This record gives sequence, structure tokens and C-alpha cells, in this order.
Amino acid sequence: MTGAVSAAVLTAAVLHAVWNGLAHGVKDKLAVFTWINLACTGVAAVLVCFTPVPDAGAWPYIAASAVLQVAYQLLLLRAYQLGDFGQMYPIARGTSPLLVAVVSTTVLGQSLPVGDMAGVAVISLGLAGLALADGVPGRAALPALAAAVGTGVVIAAYTVVDGTGVRHADTVVGYIAWLFLIHGPVLPLIAWVRRGRSFGARLRPMWGRGLTGGCLSLLAYGLVVWAQSRGDLAAVAALRETGIVIAALIGAVVFRERLGRRRVTASATVLLGIAVLEFAGP
Repeated sequence: MTGAVSAAVLTAAVLHAVWNGLAHGVKDKLAVFTWINLACTGVAAVLVCFTPVPDAGAWPYIAASAVLQVAYQLLLLRAYQLGDFGQMYPIARGTSPLLVAVVSTTVLGQSLPVGDMAGVAVISLGLAGLALADGVPGRAALPALAAAVGTGVVIAAYTVVDGTGVRHADTVVGYIAWLFLIHGPVLPLIAWVRRGRSFGARLRPMWGRGLTGGCLSLLAYGLVVWAQSRGDLAAVAALRETGIVIAALIGAVVFRERLGRRRVTASATVLLGIAVLEFAGP
């Protein structure tokens, strides 16, 4: 990957960890997720007025990605409702790099240099260490674990879909705008059906956090999709998950979760994997 692509992905990783921290840090997580989606929908509605319409070949990918995005948000919401941020985020984000590497090489036929493969493996090892730093979760934690792992599987799926679809779109911004415009209203509609009219009163206190999170989410996703149009999917997916290091720090500093020697070691492993990816590139 070029320096510009790497910088874009690393920036997206930081932004993603921050908006997830904002979403996790409130009791009514459905309310803040609703605002995040409303903010993304509003920005996307403006963008589609000023960007080209994606080419016809991209629309099946946009439709598939929209479905996956809704599934991703519902699973992530459930994981955050059931588990700790410092554990759920690493499991959710750490599941996808290896899956993306396997799919992009075996299904899509993309070549992955040996150096990049080593970087993906090292980063994934560090991510697994972060996820399991506190030990293997017990039976009571299985529902949260299942939601987090399911989130990671969906992340891998939409990463491959978007990485392929944006190459058919001929417009990165148009692809992103139409994707968010289509899936953005779905979660708010689900929330309205679940909570009814009284839900509006619970939304009002969350507007600042939710709108900020929505803008950060859209910007982070846009940077990643742009990077996917210019770099290997597996390498982009692995580098993107370095946000887990930021999430671990957020969990320790903001949510007072224990960082510990294991998490520090795992974070250093992730950084080592980043260095391998960088030195293996052109």
C-alpha cells in the first residue's frame, strides 16, 4: 500500500474507535445508534445531490452492502448491550482480517505478497491476544461473544463486497453516499417500531453524541472505501483493525477497564504487524 492509503486507513481506524466509544458510553445505546444513522442519512442525502451516480455494475454491491450494514449495526448494538467495550470491540473487529484475506485470495483471485501475508498474520495474532487478554469467556458470556463474532463475520462480508463494488462504481463518494442513504433510515425505523412514540423523548438528550458519532462514522467509512479502491483488500482490512489499540486505550482511560500486561503485549504485536505491512509494501 502507498503512504496515502496507509494514512487514510489509520485515520479511519482512529475515527472508528472513537465513534464506537461514544456509542458504548451511554446507557441507551439504541438511542445513540439511531442518531448516528440519522446523521449519516442526512449527510448522504446532501452528497447524492453533488456526486455522480454509481455505474450500473455497482448497484448489486450497494444493495448487498446495505443489507450487511444493517445486520452489522444490529449485531454490534447487541454486543455492546451484553459485553464490555474493551472485549467486544476487539473480538468484533479482529475476526475480519483473516476472513477477508482468505476470501480475497481464494474467491476474488487477488494476489497477496508474502510480506503482506505475514503482516496480516501478525496483526491478526495481536488482535486475538487483545480479545482474549482476560481469558476465555465463560458460558454466561457466550451470547455477547456470539454477537461480537457475528459482527466480525459481517464486517468481513461487507469489506469484500464494498472493496469489489467500489471498483465498479467509477465514483467512490457516490458509492458511499448512496450506500448510507439506503441503509441509514433502517435502524431508526426499527427503533421507532420497538419503542413507539415515547422513543422521541429519549432521543433528545443523545443528539450531540449521536450526531458527532454519525459524522465520524461516515468519514471513517469513506476513507476505508477510498483505500479499498486503491489497495489490496486484505492489507486494508488488517490495517483498519488497528483501531483496536485505540479502543483498548479508550476502555482503560475512559471506561476504567483494566489494560494489563497481556493487552499491552497484544497491542505491541499489532503495531509490529503494521510495520511488517509497511516495509513489505512498495
